[in-house]
Amino acid sequence: MVKFDWSKFKKTKYNNSKTEVDGHVFDSKKEAKHYVYLRSLQSAGKIQNLELQPRFELQPGYRGRDGVWVRPIAYVADFRYRDAVDGSVVVVDVKSKITESNPVYRLKRKLFLFKYPDVVFREIV
Repeated sequence: MVKFDWSKFKKTKYNNSKTEVDGHVFDSKKEAKHYVYLRSLQSAGKIQNLELQPRFELQPGYRGRDGVWVRPIAYVADFRYRDAVDGSVVVVDVKSKITESNPVYRLKRKLFLFKYPDVVFREIV
């Protein structure tokens, strides 16, 4: 009996195509292309400490009145790096028009901008 791998035909939530570069799997071709661009900037010495999928805590976890653990809320960006010229920390998120308008993403972006005002936030749409 031959097993058929249906996962190759499974549609993604936003019709994106997973793409692999340098052993890293990106959620879209657009995100992978931006990684290649940032990697070239790092090689040229314009940025430093390029990091993939950095996690930022928006709200810590806690125990409710009933003793049940409520998980923390986190924001996971696509990239973080340090600008070699001015030393600022830059966070980049690559989004499509569809994901950019997602209400959960928009709420987390607002919370992130409030909690981390010293971070330069760039959204690639």
